[in-house]
Amino acid sequence: MKRSSQPLPHHLSDFLDWLDIEKGLSSKTQENYARFLKRFFLWLASCDLSGLCPHELTSKHVWDYRIFLARKTRSARSSEPLKKSTQNYYLIALRSFLGYFSERDILALSPEKVKLARDKADAQVRFLALEQLEKLFAVPDLSSTGGMRDRAILEVLFSTGLRIAELVALNRKQIKISLEGLELGIVGKGGRLRTVYFSSRSMQWLKKYCATRDDLEDPLFINYRSRKGASRRLTVRSIERSLKGYALRAGLPITTTPHVLRHSFATDLLSKGVDIRILQEFLGHKDISATQIYAHVTSKQLKDIHKKFHGGGGLGGG
Repeated sequence: MKRSSQPLPHHLSDFLDWLDIEKGLSSKTQENYARFLKRFFLWLASCDLSGLCPHELTSKHVWDYRIFLARKTRSARSSEPLKKSTQNYYLIALRSFLGYFSERDILALSPEKVKLARDKADAQVRFLALEQLEKLFAVPDLSSTGGMRDRAILEVLFSTGLRIAELVALNRKQIKISLEGLELGIVGKGGRLRTVYFSSRSMQWLKKYCATRDDLEDPLFINYRSRKGASRRLTVRSIERSLKGYALRAGLPITTTPHVLRHSFATDLLSKGVDIRILQEFLGHKDISATQIYAHVTSKQLKDIHKKFHGGGGLGGG
């Protein structure tokens, strides 16, 4: 690690280049990060700290900045404090800024020292560790067509982060089997288009499942117990019911749902260093505030889980 003699604000331009080249973030996202960080730089100036170098920033400075944000009003005409989600926009930008120093081997405060504002209304994120996922994936009976289908469903949900409604809407013609993986454009919630990525592992299971099909039905996932004349497309409720049974047999919480697999997808990516703005694009969230619930679980606990269960490679490619 090397020390920089340049004050923090002087690193903004290089940070934005890093967001562009290394992280692949859009120009609009870069503009937002710049705007949020400029608020931090103005605060430094108000505290006579504009000359602070990266290695001189301390946890106490970050704490004082959090207090400033918590007491800041929404506008000059308002007495309402900033919403927790808005405070977090600024804190996430600062966290990414410190992450830039870490990747560039510049001595600075760890990004982990930037804690996000908590709200009593924050949703509780339930997710499965990789060891739990392996137990779940091992439950379906692969000697049956239904079991092979269900294994493929579990693998796809974790690999892609698809919502359950998005998964059941998939058709066979959309899937071109490639053991190197697949990029697929889908229209998700709110009519928003995004790209989802199937890992090579999930494609292997889809290939095995599709090999059991001798029908001409359009849906990718079909119900083998449909009444004659009824649609064979597997329903959301059917998958939810099956997953609950698999969770019980695997010794996992009864609260394990398809959305828990989406949460697991998101937390796994965050634990491996994926930027929260990139995660927003993966999940198809319109607003970053919907993605911020996952930032609360990128804590030491999550890192300990990752080290324990994924240190030797884990699922890989998921």
